[in-house]
Amino acid sequence: MDTAALHRTIDRLCREERPRIIGGLMRLVHDLDLAEELAQDALLAALGRWPQTGLPDNPGAWLMTTARHRGIDRLRRSRLLDARHAELAREIEQAQRDAETRAEEARDDVIGDDVLRLMFVACHPALTIESQVALTLRLIGGLTTDEIARAFLVPEATIAQRIVRAKRGIAKAGTPFEVPRRADLPARRSAVLHVLYLVFNEGFAASSGAHWARPDLCAEALRLVRVLAGLMPREPEVHALEALMALQASRLAARTDAHGHPVLLAEQDRARWDHALIDAGLAALARAQAVRGPAAPAAYELQAAIAACHALAPAADATDWTRIAALYGRLLALTGSPVVALNRAVATGMAAGPAAALPLVDALADDPALASYHLLPGVRGDLLAKLGRHPEAAAAFERAASLARNPRERDWLSGRAAECRAQASP
Repeated sequence: MDTAALHRTIDRLCREERPRIIGGLMRLVHDLDLAEELAQDALLAALGRWPQTGLPDNPGAWLMTTARHRGIDRLRRSRLLDARHAELAREIEQAQRDAETRAEEARDDVIGDDVLRLMFVACHPALTIESQVALTLRLIGGLTTDEIARAFLVPEATIAQRIVRAKRGIAKAGTPFEVPRRADLPARRSAVLHVLYLVFNEGFAASSGAHWARPDLCAEALRLVRVLAGLMPREPEVHALEALMALQASRLAARTDAHGHPVLLAEQDRARWDHALIDAGLAALARAQAVRGPAAPAAYELQAAIAACHALAPAADATDWTRIAALYGRLLALTGSPVVALNRAVATGMAAGPAAALPLVDALADDPALASYHLLPGVRGDLLAKLGRHPEAAAAFERAASLARNPRERDWLSGRAAECRAQASP
């Protein structure tokens, strides 16, 4: 493995293992800031050591062992080694001795794993829902405050404040590191599901970074929602979110070409879609509908139904856009989300033509939540191009490119702008 490939592998492993390490440490030290610091120490040690020694046989276990050793060393060096620190040091040392007696550290337990435990700590009902979601996205998804801010369509400073307040709230409340009793799960269900939804979305369409998507985030979000489905089998929205993730993830391999450039849904090679994931998603959607019974479907189920329309269409021109537009209408009535309104406009354009959709998009132009949302001018540019209004379309695509943070997406939007300028030339 060449040096560049090794560094990419190390970066990926560190990103994937970070939430597990923090979760495992939190169970021992009961201090979120300390767990984060020790995890970061271990990751930095790996970045310094592995390029010289090569990857260990079990990178995750190496990182956890290193983090525990760093914790013991730090506590021993502290001039304030009070009774609590001494107790923590003993706990970490005992955990280390226990781990060394096993060939591989057991990650999962009967109700989930340390990542799931960490989610339930961060989603404690004593915190506001906004703080719960922001903190968990930071811990589990490894998202930066900027990426989380873009997911919420709010300023970065707002997210930073939410994360700080959440950590203080956990420390002040002395929140125990444990999954709540089964009867208490519903109190945290909405926040946990929302977090998983946003983590998956960041993986499906990365807001920044060199790649169009981050399949590792999608896979982890889907894994965790499946754990939740086992814990909460009578909750339709858990099954619905599992369905949505599986159906969306089925298209990941087809969303980029061999060079990593974006491939739009209508142009994707459907033979590259993962039909096992499609089958799993449709089965989860059926479970959600069966558990829900006669009640009206909620947000995740409506989104899963939209994804199912795409998955079941044998070709792009066979997509039932009229049904998709209607489903988005129901979702908009339920959520009031301007992003859903934009998606409904796209579906309306596909079902009834761009002239029908353009007024719906223009009606969103003054929505403050979409002021920096690159897909708003991007959608407008596409509709204008279809209507033959190429100079306006070029300007809209240029605006979208200026707002896009992902370089792959920015390049694609700039390319669309150039195409429209060329078509507008005499």
